[in-house]
Amino acid sequence: MRKGMLEYCIMLLLRHQACYTNDIIQRLREAEMIVMEGTLYPLLSRLKRDGLLAYEWRESTQGPPRKYYLLTDEGQQALAQLNAGWEEIQRTVNLLKQ
Repeated sequence: MRKGMLEYCIMLLLRHQACYTNDIIQRLREAEMIVMEGTLYPLLSRLKRDGLLAYEWRESTQGPPRKYYLLTDEGQQALAQLNAGWEEIQRTVNLLKQ
């Protein structure tokens, strides 16, 4: 179930600001979702290829420039659809839990 949610969680993280890959991993860990770089990089590449993410290079004070990922307009639309789906699932599960 976590694996299927990873795409959604990444898009949620990027909805307000661009993030560096290590920042994404750290924020997911803080949310108790453990993700390895080997899982994250292919997913970010696929989301970019699908037009949902873009990236920009930013200078770093600690080495070479870093790639920061951000949601595209298409990614924002896809996130809105995922949010609607999540709310529907949450409503259904809450009804069943009663």
